[in-house]
Amino acid sequence: MSEAASGNASAVIQYRDSLGKAVAKNLLVLAMGLSINYINVGLIYTFCKHQIFYSDPRYILFFHLAVNDMIQTTMSLILFLISYILYRISVSACAAILLPAALTNENTPLNLACMAAECYIAVCLPLQHARICTVRRTLALIALIWTCSLISTLPDLFVTLATEPLEYFSSRVFCTRLNVFPNPLLAEKQKYAYLVYLFLVWPVIFFTYFKVFFVAQSASKDAKKAQRTIMLHGFQLLLCMTTYAVPALQQALFRWFPKNYKDSLFGCFILIQVLPRAISPIIYGVRDKRFRRYFKRYLLCNGGPDSAEIKSENNGTAPAH
Repeated sequence: MSEAASGNASAVIQYRDSLGKAVAKNLLVLAMGLSINYINVGLIYTFCKHQIFYSDPRYILFFHLAVNDMIQTTMSLILFLISYILYRISVSACAAILLPAALTNENTPLNLACMAAECYIAVCLPLQHARICTVRRTLALIALIWTCSLISTLPDLFVTLATEPLEYFSSRVFCTRLNVFPNPLLAEKQKYAYLVYLFLVWPVIFFTYFKVFFVAQSASKDAKKAQRTIMLHGFQLLLCMTTYAVPALQQALFRWFPKNYKDSLFGCFILIQVLPRAISPIIYGVRDKRFRRYFKRYLLCNGGPDSAEIKSENNGTAPAH
């Protein structure tokens, strides 16, 4: 994440807006962010309230993605509001917000790749799904995702602690990753980390999609639904991975739309940072029949499913992807 979760939020207003436009943008971002977090809280609560989801790797990965998206949305929202209201904050405070934003941003493509792989196994290797996709392996996979993100992100903090004087951390800066972690080697390191993500994650998405696509030609309803799910994962991943090209995109926008540069950046922020977080609730809160049955009632504050529905679900087969 170069200028993504942090810089994308704050770079939007490096060029000042009029008061009316600033208020409108902040209200829009606040409304969208709070709406996404409200839905994610409902999804997380639904998962936690029903043990039927605890033994399904698919829902465990989704629970992790929902928590991750909620943290990411919250950090991006805070950074966006700070960039308008306070403009500059201390380096230490900025780092405390940037690090979780960076970690969750890098978790997202890895989590999506794991979910696509699980979907592929469920559809193309159904007899081996229960043996390959166990709860224990799923939890180990989530631990591995966090380990990879920590290895990629924490060097920024350690190098800055080792190379900058103590008073630097009390100085005030415009809160972006490049401003807080200024060592040029860290920017180079991040570039190569993004390339690794691209070459690891995209092949998984393409491979699983085309494998499921050919299975879907057999007119299997579950396979066709899985194909659409992976397509949505791919679109979500495309938007998330666009954050890796933010610096180049900002330069291009400045050349193409110099008079509307700040508005173009705001549009990019909505497209790259906010929209991908709204896709997961669509995939699981709307399209997944099993989860929707529980989630809809909590979202509307009508309570959970009745005992007959729960019994029916417990006696049912694994959900379609």
